[in-house]
Amino acid sequence: MALRFEILGRFNRARAARLTLPHFTCQTPLFMPVGTQGTIKGLTTDQLEDIGCQIILGNTYHLELRPGSQLIDDLGGLHKFMNWKRALLTDSGGFQMVSLLHLADITEEGVTFQSPVDGKPMLLTPEESIHIQNLFGIVQGGLDPVLRDICVRGLVERNLPGYAIGGLAGGEDKDSFWRVVAQCTAGLPENKPRYVMGVGYPLDIVVCSALGADMYDCVYPTRTARFGTALVPEGVLKLKQNAMATDERPIDPTCSCMVCKKYTRAYLHCLVTKDAMGSQLLSYHNLSFMMRLSRDLHMSILEGRFPEFVRGFLRAQFPKGDVPQWVRNAMEVAGIDISECCASAKCHAPSIQEQPLTIPVPVDADGVVQQN
Repeated sequence: MALRFEILGRFNRARAARLTLPHFTCQTPLFMPVGTQGTIKGLTTDQLEDIGCQIILGNTYHLELRPGSQLIDDLGGLHKFMNWKRALLTDSGGFQMVSLLHLADITEEGVTFQSPVDGKPMLLTPEESIHIQNLFGIVQGGLDPVLRDICVRGLVERNLPGYAIGGLAGGEDKDSFWRVVAQCTAGLPENKPRYVMGVGYPLDIVVCSALGADMYDCVYPTRTARFGTALVPEGVLKLKQNAMATDERPIDPTCSCMVCKKYTRAYLHCLVTKDAMGSQLLSYHNLSFMMRLSRDLHMSILEGRFPEFVRGFLRAQFPKGDVPQWVRNAMEVAGIDISECCASAKCHAPSIQEQPLTIPVPVDADGVVQQN
């Protein structure tokens, strides 16, 4: 069997699981760095192993452009080509069909892309996409709960190895975002992995994990590193700011990654303003941060302290108690009491039951929110 998913622990909707794949056994919840063309910019595969990376994401469209699927196949497959012994997940190229619409011609046969490299046409058909990948069904439907429900039911009927929730990385408002995740996770099978595509902000991952999602991917940790921004428990640290120039502390005193052990903020400030090594070191730290977040989510669920972990995470991010209303609404559905994390004035805001649901979570005949 290509995939095995075993739930090891849970708190309400949240799950800690073991995901067994042909090349690696993973722990969920997990974050997958995006290596679009078989590489994480600036990092070696050994470094990715060092920080505990379990799965790297590749992209069918970009890999077909360069170096091409035939060459990769001739050289022994993507794992051997990129010297990566752990798991890989490849995206079909559907996002590029939207983001590169000016380069795409969509027909019944498939999508013909015009290569931005040399202008040559490249046809990606559904049959070819399925042939060269492991298959997850992707729940679509935008922000329409009826369309989402139709898609969920249609995919569940096909009994696929796992399910992804797509179409939520396009800048929609956060209140709509969490409600779609809640609706989809409630309708997807308990014994299959659930992957929220394109999500990489730490807060979003904590919220989605509380709502029952297991897997995430995004370019955010490495892209923001290239702009001189580091991820820390309090949110972000902008190392290009002048205040960093004489700061002798590490990026994050609680982090044990190689960068935090060896380099000061002042040194990194100097690099990110002048040298490419700065973005490489920040990418290493940011991905290490995401791997630690994944481990903390997994262990806190497994050890029965997930609500405490969530509250601690929110206190660090929102020390003034200004936890966003959408987070409080989502945590109410997830069954996690975060009232102690909210400023007293904020805690009197209308609860989710008193507010109109733009994107409703599943409800029973009496209108009561259903939870797994």
